[in-house]
Amino acid sequence: MKRVGIFVGVLFVLAEGLTSQTAIPDSVLEAQRVKFDAARNPASDVKAAVVTATKEKKRIILDVGGEWCSWCHKLDKFLAAHSDLDEYLSLHFVVVKVNYSKENKNEEFLKQYPEIDGYPHFFVLAPDGKFLLSQSTGDFEAGKGYDHDKILKFLKTWSL
Repeated sequence: MKRVGIFVGVLFVLAEGLTSQTAIPDSVLEAQRVKFDAARNPASDVKAAVVTATKEKKRIILDVGGEWCSWCHKLDKFLAAHSDLDEYLSLHFVVVKVNYSKENKNEEFLKQYPEIDGYPHFFVLAPDGKFLLSQSTGDFEAGKGYDHDKILKFLKTWSL
């Protein structure tokens, strides 16, 4: 019985080390990514997010971008590769992907928010859907990627 407990404990420690320190292949990260979908209705998605955010006491992040946007892919992969950021985001926010592409610019929906100067872009909303902040994700960039601490600070600042 004692051996089983030790074995399970060792497996737990190994699993913890793997999830927080092991590099996840890009192909796996890409497969897990929630895509920007030109066919989705962001107004309906926000209505559903308000229900969830109100019930779970979370804020809403509108993640505006497109499948054409390399920085959108980089940000998604960065968040997925950093389990602490990904977990914090899912615990404190409801994320709604809003497509912006030549197929569907979602202009009618996006005109209710400040103008965007680059992608991806975040809008933070209160649980009831009220606009709180327009955030350029360029502020989180570091070299050819993103800065972990800047993103974490942003998330902690705007979570409830």
